[in-house]
This record gives sequence, C-alpha cells and structure tokens, in this order.
Amino acid sequence: MERRTAMGGDSSACGTGRLGQAGSAHGGPAASRRPAVRSLACLLLLSCAAFGLQVQAQATAPSSPLTPLAPTAAAASAAVVPDLWAQLERIERGGAARAAANLLVLDTLLAASTPGSLERLEMLALRGAALVERNEGPALQRLLESLQNWPDPRFRNAAQLAEAVVRAQQLTREGKSDQAFKAMAVLPSQLSADVPLSLMFRALVQLCVAEAEAGRVELALGHANEALLLAERSQASWRRAAALSVQAYALLRAQQHERAASAIEEALKEAARDPDPMLLYRVHNTRGVILGILKRFDRAQASMQLALNAARDSGSPTLQSLALANSADFYLRQGNFAKARQLSEEGLALARRHGDSSNEALALHNLGIALIQLRQTELGKSHVMQSIAMSQAEGLNGQVADSFNELGEALERMGDLAGAARAFQQYRRMIDQQLREETRSAVLELQAQYDDDRRGKEMALLARDRSLKLEQLRARDLQLQLWAAVGACVVLSALLLGLAYQRIRKTNQALAHSNAALKVQGERDPLTGLANRRHFQTAIVRLAEQGRLHASVFLIDIDHFKRINDCHGHAVGDAVLVEVAQRLRSCLRDEDLLVRWGGEEFLIVIDIRHPAQIESLAQRLLDQIASTPVRHGPAGSQGLNVSASMGFCSFPVAPHGWNVDWERAIALVDTLMYMAKAHGRNRAFGLKAMAPHQPELDAAAFLALSERMEEAWRAGELELVQLQGPVWAAGEGRT
Repeated sequence: MERRTAMGGDSSACGTGRLGQAGSAHGGPAASRRPAVRSLACLLLLSCAAFGLQVQAQATAPSSPLTPLAPTAAAASAAVVPDLWAQLERIERGGAARAAANLLVLDTLLAASTPGSLERLEMLALRGAALVERNEGPALQRLLESLQNWPDPRFRNAAQLAEAVVRAQQLTREGKSDQAFKAMAVLPSQLSADVPLSLMFRALVQLCVAEAEAGRVELALGHANEALLLAERSQASWRRAAALSVQAYALLRAQQHERAASAIEEALKEAARDPDPMLLYRVHNTRGVILGILKRFDRAQASMQLALNAARDSGSPTLQSLALANSADFYLRQGNFAKARQLSEEGLALARRHGDSSNEALALHNLGIALIQLRQTELGKSHVMQSIAMSQAEGLNGQVADSFNELGEALERMGDLAGAARAFQQYRRMIDQQLREETRSAVLELQAQYDDDRRGKEMALLARDRSLKLEQLRARDLQLQLWAAVGACVVLSALLLGLAYQRIRKTNQALAHSNAALKVQGERDPLTGLANRRHFQTAIVRLAEQGRLHASVFLIDIDHFKRINDCHGHAVGDAVLVEVAQRLRSCLRDEDLLVRWGGEEFLIVIDIRHPAQIESLAQRLLDQIASTPVRHGPAGSQGLNVSASMGFCSFPVAPHGWNVDWERAIALVDTLMYMAKAHGRNRAFGLKAMAPHQPELDAAAFLALSERMEEAWRAGELELVQLQGPVWAAGEGRT
C-alpha cells in the first residue's frame, strides 16, 4: 500500500495517510491488486505545494487567457518584505515532509506579523497544511476560525479561499475526496486583486486532485490546465514541473496513460532545470507509478530508485521513510516479497526512530503483507493489525477499510479462507458505515430539495387562491351594481366561480402529481432505475411480520468491480452496473424487490421460500450475470466478462423455523457472500438448514455464528449449499 505523500505548504491536502493499493500482482497471475492511480493524488499535491510566494512580485507580468492580472496588494507587500516572502517560499517548498520544523519557524514569524496582513494570511495557510500533516485537530480548528473571521476586509476573499484549501486538505487526508471537492466550491472564477496568484494556484491544484479522486476527471483536467497556465506565468521551471505533474495525474485518472507518461516526462525535464531533492523525489515517484501501470517495469524500477535516492538527499527522515514504503509497495506489486520485506523493515526502523506514526503504520502494513506472501501468515497478520490500530487512532477510517480489504486478498491468495472471510467482513462493515453516512447525507439533500419544491408550489397555490378571492369580490360588487339584471349576474358569477374552481382543482392535481413524482425519484437509483435503500425500508414492512422476516434474501456483489473502474474507466463501470441490473431484473417477477444496495451490490428479497426454487433462482442469477460479456465502447465494439459473488438464505431457517429481523438477515447473507469471494468468486453460498440438534439462536448467538460461519460449516453445525457460476472458455479471462 502506498502512502498519501507528504507535501509542502497549502497543497498538502494528502499530507498523511495511505492511498489505495497499487498496481499489478503480489505474485502470480491470480494475485492482482488495484492500480496505484489514487496513490498519486497526494504526491501531485506535494509537487505543486512548492509554488512559492515570490510569484507575488511578478503580478504585473503579461496577462494570460485565464484572467486579467493587475498590480495587487500582494505585489506591494512582496516589494516591502521580499526576504519574508522568500522565507515563506522556502517553507512551502520544503513541504509537509518537514512539518514539525516548519511549525517552529512559522510560530516565530506569526508572533512578529501584522494582524490582518497578507503575509500573516499566507503564514496561517502554510501552518494549516503542517497541522493537517501532524493531525493536530484542536490547533487546526482554531486556525480555521481565525481565517473565517479575518479582520482586514481587503483580504477576506483570500482568507475564505485559504480556509477552503486547508479544509479540503484535512478531508483528503481522511479519505473523503468527495467532501474535499465540495469544500472547494468557493474557488473564484478568476483571479482578483485581493487573491494572491500563489494561493489561486494551490487552490486549483487542490481542487484538481479532489475532482480526480472523486471521479470527476473532465473537471480535473480543466483545472489542471488552468494551474499550468498560472505556473507558466510565474516563469519558474520547478513550478511548471509541479503543474505538469498534476496534469499527468488527471490524465492518468482519465485513462489517458500515454498522455500522462508524456506529461510526466516533460515535468522531469522542467524539474531538472531547477533541481531540488524534494521536487525530484515527487516527480520520479509519480513517473515510476505511471510507468508501472504501462508495464514498463525496468524503467519504473529505475524511477523508484531515483525517487528513493532523492529522498535520501533531501535529509528529511519523513520523506525517506515514505520513499522506502513506496518502493516496498512497488516490489510487492512485482512479486519480489523478500525485497519488499527488506525495504519495509528499513522504513519501519527509520519511522520509529523519528517518531513518525503515519509512516510507521504504512511500513507495518507493507511488512505484514510481504510476510504473509512469504508464508509467515500469523506474524504478517499481527503487523497488519498493528497498522490498522494506528490508523484507527488517527481517525483514518477509509485507510482502515482499504487495509482490511488488502489483508483479505492476501490471505485469500495464501489459502487462509477463514481469515480472508473475517477480513472481508470487517472491510464490509466499514464500507457499510460509510455508505450509510453518504446515503443519509443524500437523503437529507433530497428531502431539502423536495421541501423547497413543495413550498414553491404551495406559494403558487396561495397566489392563485388570492386571485380567486379578488375575482369573487369583483363578482359581488358587480351583483350589487347590476341588481336589475340578477339572472345574468347569477349566471356570470357561477361561470366565474366554476372556472376558478376548475383552476384550483387542476393546480391541486398537478401538485399531487409533482409530490408523487418527487417521492418516486427519491426512492430510485438514478443510474440503474432500481429501488434504493430508502424504498427498501418502506417495502420490507410487508415481508416482515412483527419485526421477523418471512422471505428469501439474496446479496450479490460484482467481482473485481474496482479493477473495472481503474482499468476501463468509470463510464464502463456504469455500463456494467446498468447491464447487471437489467440481467437481474430479467430473472425476477414484477412483485419481487430488487434494490441497488451499495456501489456494486444488489439486494433481492422475494416471498418464495421453497428450497429447490431458491437454489434454482440463485443458479439462474449467477448464470445470467456471467453468461455473455457486457458490451461497451463505440457501438458496443468491446466486450467485458463480468461475474458476481452471492450469499442467500430463506427465513425462517429450517428445521426449527429460526428467524431474525431483516437487518440481521442481511448481515447473515453478507457473510455468506464474502465466503463466496474467499472461495474463489463467481459462485454463491446459501444457508440451507441448521443442524437438527442446533437450538434456536438468540441475538448474541447469531452474531457469534456470523463471525465464525466458515468454522461452523466445517464443524457440521449448519448445512450450506455452494453453487458455481459459468466457467469461461480458455483465453477469455476474467475482469
């Protein structure tokens, strides 16, 4: 696993933590790991963090297509205290890899700075990046509050932008890329006199990486190009190298691998014009990952070695231990586990010697994975669990989930299926928690939108009602004035009232229709058209009597879906989700409940409980998903083989009629589904019956059974059925 590389200054959004696993195999064709695209995110922020504040003095340079550039307050400030700006530039270029030393220098400078000044604003922005890297939450919160309440009105826009950048750095460190993207919504459309060019550049870099991490690659490419324009206006080679690194990352996320390689080669040339160990490390490391994805392994290995050499030249223990970890991860992906172990042990010793807990956790994780592959399974598992405990202490739940998933994959490759199932289950629990938080946020946003629409329609209805009352008053006046023509007035009044009544009736019908449409929209997944969790919680009531479920439940997870997104792009991943949803629906009745349960998971609940019918349906679902390739590309010219893993069970469970509520039922089939994954994927596991001597379980006993499903099966405490999906012909391969 590669780490979110420490970086300098305001751009250190990914200053701590680890990004997703990287690259190719741990060993052998079947031991594939996820590509290391995400591991570049913070590395690229790290590269661009070195955008120095001396660019303020160049604010009168010729304007670019991005925005007109007039002399700014920043330029005037730089002219007054050039040595201070140069010192701040050195701090920023040193980056979060020297966060502890930077904090000492910045505290001294802040004590002598003028409240409300632009220099003080830049010091706080740099200090915020260092506090994010050091995970000093209370001090960071105080700093953000000071940026919120900036005293000088001339620089409040700049303070607001600096606050957004620091918040995005903190969120990215915690693995919340989508929230980091939202935090950057304050980015101005163009540079203004009160926003320093350097701050705008760092904000563009932060936004680009957050967008790329959140899958918004088109927006990321646009902001990467804007950052490159600003870097070119600065007329500094190392800034251009930093911007090109960000552009290479955005291209990589857009699956433009050759263009990404071209951009990073250009970045390397620019970095060589103004060499610096920190910048050379970042560019070489990025280049190594890109070349590894392109399977140019000899050149990738040379780049990783150059990155390690540059880190050693920098004199930063943090950067050295980080480089050792990234090199160890590279060798893990190449299957050289002995070399990975050596580098991990060296990085672990260095991190412990200098009290670097983040790099210590990373080294422990990589060392544990290497030991597992070297058949020292128990020792390796203990190292990985130590790493997970350290990441949990820092609140890095996204990284903890990734660690459990990678541990499960490593144990699965070594044949420890029970251990793999437990690791996958922990991963699943953490992902479920994150999904529930995201779903809750989405539902609240949808409810707010629904309430706004309803209020708007109610106001329109009130306006129409007012108009009706005015018409009624005018009709009454007309009656008094034309009493002699009572008959005509009565007819006219009735006609007016009838027309008004019809208008009100139509308005009420339209409002009811709109409310019904909003309700349906809120209970449907917009991509697949299937029911979502909100609809499920309403529909499940009819299948659960007194809180107990009387139905059959199937939980289906597309195999290696992360790899599909990484290798083929999110558009292809979306096409796979839509096609799998259609194939599942084709096997079900109209009254059966089919829910998009998570990112690549589907839940089916039906009221049929006959064992033969349930097993037949499970086999049909497996066959239907994997029967033919999913077509994608221009006019469906390309095919992609897709399979799925499934867990299923009918409730109450034979032979004693053992039953649970629907939440525990789903937890049980979730465990069965992860057993299917641990046993090779493209298959289903179903709970057929409990052992005749097994009594009905209470809630605590149920949880214990769920934790040790594999052992209980082998001990004869329950009867499982295992179904195999279609086996593709030789040469077809799997996704």
